[in-house]
Amino acid sequence: MSIDISDLNGRPVIIGGGAAGLMTALQLAPEPVVLLSKSPLGAEASSMWAQGGLAAPVGADDSPALHLADTLAAGAGLCDAAAASRIVHAAPAAVEQLARLGVAFDRHADGSWRLGLEAAHRRNRIVHATGDGTGREIMRALIAAVRQTPSITLLEGVEARRLIIEDNAVRGVLAASDRGALTIATNRVVIATGGIGGLFADSTNPGGCFGQGLALAAHAGAKLSDIEFVQFHPTAFDGPSRPMPLLTEAIRGDGAVLIDETGQRFMADQPGAELAPRDIVARAVWRHRAAGHRTFLDARRHPGAEFTQRYPVISAFCKMAGIDPAHDPIPIRPAVHYHMGGITVDGFGRSTVQGLWACGEAARTGLHGANRLASNSLMEAIVCARWVAESIESVSAGPRAMLRDDAMPHASDPSAVRPILTQGLGVLRDRDGIARAIRSLYPLACGHSAASDAALVGLMVAVAAIRREESRGGHFRSDFPHTAASAVPSSLTRADALAAARDIVESTPFARSALS
Repeated sequence: MSIDISDLNGRPVIIGGGAAGLMTALQLAPEPVVLLSKSPLGAEASSMWAQGGLAAPVGADDSPALHLADTLAAGAGLCDAAAASRIVHAAPAAVEQLARLGVAFDRHADGSWRLGLEAAHRRNRIVHATGDGTGREIMRALIAAVRQTPSITLLEGVEARRLIIEDNAVRGVLAASDRGALTIATNRVVIATGGIGGLFADSTNPGGCFGQGLALAAHAGAKLSDIEFVQFHPTAFDGPSRPMPLLTEAIRGDGAVLIDETGQRFMADQPGAELAPRDIVARAVWRHRAAGHRTFLDARRHPGAEFTQRYPVISAFCKMAGIDPAHDPIPIRPAVHYHMGGITVDGFGRSTVQGLWACGEAARTGLHGANRLASNSLMEAIVCARWVAESIESVSAGPRAMLRDDAMPHASDPSAVRPILTQGLGVLRDRDGIARAIRSLYPLACGHSAASDAALVGLMVAVAAIRREESRGGHFRSDFPHTAASAVPSSLTRADALAAARDIVESTPFARSALS
């Protein structure tokens, strides 16, 4: 069926086809909306890959207060406590809503939830589906619901390249597909494009998730917050596949341990051992590897023979690699998994640009702080989609804007940026390494090549990282290993980042000698 683009003008536009974008579109029904997805639904959504599940205080021994306490502890002092409380209190209702949409969560024979345990949770509160296939099952149900909702106009294979902004307010979306450019006039846009893992060589995220939504927001003048905080999952499968297959934390919750090639359990003496917060486990694995060891997840005793039944997806890719988890240790290494920071938003997902909202991993709500608690991300996307939709519904369509002919930017290619960020902004960071990254990224970010948008996002992450002279959560500075007494969120715009980067580039000895 052909679509007349002029018929879409004035409608809210949702950019991104993951859980956050799909749920926002569904929450807005029956209001007509446009959903842009640069690939077929689910093909490049991190939500599809989520194994562990969705955290919610639904157990008989649990409560929102306990869930909140664990969230705040993992966030290392940087969570917005009020925002986090509001979100975790809404989590049980979000699980019920997903169940009504057809998500087949795992249950006991009596119908109660089958709850898992993950790192830094003091209760079994992870609601999951098909063992380790929660994200796939949630996305299956959401995609089916979206395709059956007549108020949602789905444009697959269409990529948003720029937002049209006048007087700090959204006026339209400039997009492209294999059929050419299109411009949609709108005063309501939601960015739900996911994370930035595709900016790194080793990531569990699909390669297409490299911060396009952050680039859109940055070019629009929006503020970004806490973007220096990148979560490295400690147990990605150490093999050639990209994205790297994930070995969910739930396996360690079932009793699996971390060992090296000698069989030594190298985290046994650490507080929390293998179930310490992710940043601590990731650094321990990273350091052990740096000392010349190989690292493995040992599930031979726990869950042992039950591994295949409990984790069918992981068991399948292990089998393809010639590994039987019931008898063989599984090779692992840290990999970029989640971005705690993002577009600065309030409790209704509103950014600092009028008419621009953000939801899911692209947004910084204040829930995650410096280190996301396991399985809080899917929960955040589902919960916050409702509030974003309510906020959009309160804003009427503006007058039809006279759209100008903006130049169409190149399709983004992050390949030139990946080695720079991988080297300079890994698990362990220091000023020299971050500064080298900034010097490499700055000319790319200032240019107009296919690498420019990815370089801009990477540059903003690097500037935020070089400014934070402490170690906290997912940001660890080997030259500033201690945590500051007070936790202060970071905030910067594109203009801030470019100015700071220019100062660093121009202050290097190389620049001075070249000018002398």
